Amino acid sequence: MCAKAYNDGVKMSFFSAAPGNDPKEILRHFTPNWFAATMGTGVLALMLGDFPYGHPALTVVAQALWCVNVLFFALFSLMFLSRAVFFPESFRRLFHHPVQPLFIGCIPMGFATIVNGMITLWPISAASMVWTNAMWWIDVALSVISVLVVPFYMFTAQEHRMERMTAAWLLPIVPPEVAAASGGLVAQHLAPILGTSVIFVSYVLWAISVPLSMGILTILFLRLTLHKLPHVDMAVSAWLPLGPLGTGAMAMITLGAASRHIFSLTDLAPMALLWQDAGVMVALVLWGFGLWWMIMAIVFTLRYLREGLPFNMGWWGFTFPLGVFDSATYLLAKETQFSPFLYLGTAFTVLLAVFWVIVTKRSLSGMWTARLFRDPSLSIETGMMISKEDRI
Repeated sequence: MCAKAYNDGVKMSFFSAAPGNDPKEILRHFTPNWFAATMGTGVLALMLGDFPYGHPALTVVAQALWCVNVLFFALFSLMFLSRAVFFPESFRRLFHHPVQPLFIGCIPMGFATIVNGMITLWPISAASMVWTNAMWWIDVALSVISVLVVPFYMFTAQEHRMERMTAAWLLPIVPPEVAAASGGLVAQHLAPILGTSVIFVSYVLWAISVPLSMGILTILFLRLTLHKLPHVDMAVSAWLPLGPLGTGAMAMITLGAASRHIFSLTDLAPMALLWQDAGVMVALVLWGFGLWWMIMAIVFTLRYLREGLPFNMGWWGFTFPLGVFDSATYLLAKETQFSPFLYLGTAFTVLLAVFWVIVTKRSLSGMWTARLFRDPSLSIETGMMISKEDRI
């Protein structure tokens, strides 16, 4: 009787968590993992803008994708804030789930693609740089919130086990280095009085994020060795290590170039030249480490495909990590003039576009039917309440 009641309770909790087409329930179940779609769309727009063999029409496509990304980011932000305002209890419950809060990091990373697009996809003017600089500081604030708040809840309110650990732990940690890479781009177009603060803050953000990411990757290697591959639902997380390694490399190159621009007429000019040269060297090291993880991710994915790979919003993990690794590849091609980097970057862009088309098609289908609007933290909460009542 108790077992039957428990099973019935779990079934009831699942269906009670399904929002259907009720707008209120869709808002109540809206989770930050939707911002992964803005990350993937934004980074594809940026990579199409960098594509070395593109037609002028490709720039128009990249700008159109950037505009679509802005609209979706605004929509998702409104929905996420609406959940916090109108459903505060379910919003607080989100932070006690072991997986869903990790996607808070997707918010500043998605916003960073918008900031970068302001520089790389559109004409730059004094007025536009005022807005871009302000937006970058907002992204910094969001990144700091992510890297502080989410780990705090991981340490104090959530339950984690080594065998359940995945590369998704990187999501709240990586935003500061993404902001650092953006800061390098922004500072290159600012006056020294403004650019100095951007550069120093960016180096601090890089120092916060990259060592933490390296620690997580070490733990991940141990976890994979001891407990083998994660469950198929987290299969795409194998691609996430490309994120911190790609953005870490990007930041070293963009900040090196920005330092040379900002400090060229100051006493720090010799140091700025060192930062630029050292940045390329560090970027090469991180890129090489990322190449190993990319090969492993491809092998893991092929194995998962044989077992069946069900679609979920985690599939957006195919896009942004590959995109920032692609961006680092293009930057290395520019700095080193080593042609294989250019060819690899081109191939990565094509692969990124293929991934984006597949994932976007499935995401739009799930969005239209509201099938993907389901917060697991609410399912757990309801299931626990019902099972306790049944036991009583």
